[in-house]
Amino acid sequence: MISRRATLLGGLLATAGGGATSSVRAQVTWPDKPIRLIVPFPAGGATDVVARLIAQKLSAEFGQQVIVDNKAGAGGVVATEIAAKAPADGYAILVTTPSHTINAAFRTSLPFNTEKDLVPVSLIGAVPMYLVAHPSVPFSDYKGFVDYAKKNPGKLNFSSAGNGTLPHIVMEVMLRQIGIEVTHVAYRGAAPAMADLLSGQVHLKLDAVNTSTQHIRDRKLLALAATSRKRTKALPDVPTLGEMGLSGFEGYLWVGAVAPAGTPKPVIDKLSAAIGRAVASADIQERFDKEGIEPEAPGAERFAALIDREIAQYRELAKTSNIKVD
Repeated sequence: MISRRATLLGGLLATAGGGATSSVRAQVTWPDKPIRLIVPFPAGGATDVVARLIAQKLSAEFGQQVIVDNKAGAGGVVATEIAAKAPADGYAILVTTPSHTINAAFRTSLPFNTEKDLVPVSLIGAVPMYLVAHPSVPFSDYKGFVDYAKKNPGKLNFSSAGNGTLPHIVMEVMLRQIGIEVTHVAYRGAAPAMADLLSGQVHLKLDAVNTSTQHIRDRKLLALAATSRKRTKALPDVPTLGEMGLSGFEGYLWVGAVAPAGTPKPVIDKLSAAIGRAVASADIQERFDKEGIEPEAPGAERFAALIDREIAQYRELAKTSNIKVD
């Protein structure tokens, strides 16, 4: 194990040179007051639950109170603006989701610049989705779905919780990669979208693993494919979209932390490492497993690559579609 002294010495060497004093001071002293985790959604939701689990671990590690501050509104824009305009000192951190990249791609006017005003800290966890269908559809697997959709363009439909929600956007990306046409039916919320799928009013849906697994086990829904990098623990017999021919395709409801641009790198590194240790702890691993959340390895670089990839992918979709984000 690397000692605290060695860690600090390594930080001093790494930041030696002009302009390094403030970064070194930040590494040595941060945090010396409470940290605020800003959450873009109301208390009780999945993102809020993850943020509170992480906050407890960070409070214990840093010896400082880590406060979860729910700032819901405008699909994440309200909270993101607060974080983007906060001092870049590591005491205001945004815990966000793919709304971060969807807003950047689809909203024509934002009170901040997603790519310039905020920097990645680390992914925390991610929930994959299943492509599910009502059992009444005239196919029983992914290949049958694609074949039927190609022969019957527009005849099938899929539900979502609303225009611009993650399952809607990921489904549209998937359909374009496959080269098929399936009609979108937008609902006001995930519950009615699922209810009409279960009743057979709609044919298909992309749905999070934690909310669809039991319906699949009860044979109320057919699981055609998973959007994860590898097969899920919950239903290991369900193939991934990558296995079905969509090479490199992924769709996750991820949760990650970002900070105001200009936050010292030693602070980013220290916070990222602490998040990694929190996620690796036995109690959070157990809780994540129950919720269908896949823990993510710490590090800003991988998270930055994910954000860049999604924004580029979604901007391309925005240019070539009439999708509006509610």
